[in-house]
Amino acid sequence: MTAELLTEKSEQHLSPEWVRISMAAAIELGLKPGKISRCGCGCINLLQNYPAGCAANCSYCGLARERAGLAQDNTFIRVSWPLFRTDIVAEKIGERDVETNGGVGRVCIAQVHDGRAYRDLIDMTERVRHAAPDVPISALVSSGLLNEDRLAAIQKAGADIIGIGLDAASEEVFEETRGSGVRGPHDWDQHWEIARAARRRFGPYKVNFHVVVGIAETDRDLVDLFHKLHSEQIAAYLFSFNPEPGTAMQDVPRAPIHRLRRIQLVKHLIEHKGLERGKITFDDEGALMDVDALQSTVAEATNSGVPFMTDGCPNRQGEVACNRPFGSYRPGEEYRDYPFQPNGEDLETIRSEMRPSEVFGGSPEKK
Repeated sequence: MTAELLTEKSEQHLSPEWVRISMAAAIELGLKPGKISRCGCGCINLLQNYPAGCAANCSYCGLARERAGLAQDNTFIRVSWPLFRTDIVAEKIGERDVETNGGVGRVCIAQVHDGRAYRDLIDMTERVRHAAPDVPISALVSSGLLNEDRLAAIQKAGADIIGIGLDAASEEVFEETRGSGVRGPHDWDQHWEIARAARRRFGPYKVNFHVVVGIAETDRDLVDLFHKLHSEQIAAYLFSFNPEPGTAMQDVPRAPIHRLRRIQLVKHLIEHKGLERGKITFDDEGALMDVDALQSTVAEATNSGVPFMTDGCPNRQGEVACNRPFGSYRPGEEYRDYPFQPNGEDLETIRSEMRPSEVFGGSPEKK
């Protein structure tokens, strides 16, 4: 099939009538065959579809404007997102919400950066809300398309949580990977402005920033961001950079697994154990050097397995729904974040990966 025919075909499958859905979610809804190892898919992730993909040009993103190839053929987070009619997906969500114990945990509708995306987000949210009146809905938004009035309309349409892809832990890295450094439309200050406006409207921890480990930030950048967000009651949901073929960052290696594990644990200690900023020190390069925390606290957090599980929006019971199976790794690779509760064998692997004594000290009396 020629490129012209493929483009014409994609133009007939535009949002809001059509939607891309993560492969894990398609399996969960019975729209694709398959089985997810050791868990289900707790959140049905939907992605808007336009023939040009996304007008933004983030250097690590599979939807980047300048990525080679046709938008409809490209992967996103290194997995395919098959295309379905929005009404069919909404109907399946409604059916599963009624037929299964506890129903669908959550639906997340993601915008791309396109002039139609706001209008279509409202339409798609209303379709899901009509088909599944009780399912919680998150809107993963592109900040540059929004203002306070539009946030109010998104809430009225049925979304109770706003997610924002900040991704970069510092303004410098943001500009280099998402803003002017890559000829992209995204603006650091605009992201914070919309996040704070959404926080005022939706409430504490009803707004989240996605944050990626491994796109040139330092550990100090991440820790400072975690403290800032926690002080403003904005959630931080952690992702691990996984290089996408065909993007500008396709050859950038992932963060070493020991670095990711330590960041996951420090984030948990900040958010759930009150770890103070002054208790964390860094070397001259901004890498974690020492975490001054009680060893009993570190052990308790590690043994729970929770810091190493996927961060994401909650279901109706307050448990993480957005577990994103294989979002940060491929089948057969080491788990970067666990989409299920780690068992004893998993915890042994996590400890060996993290090498905690190098950063968290070796004295059980450490305070």
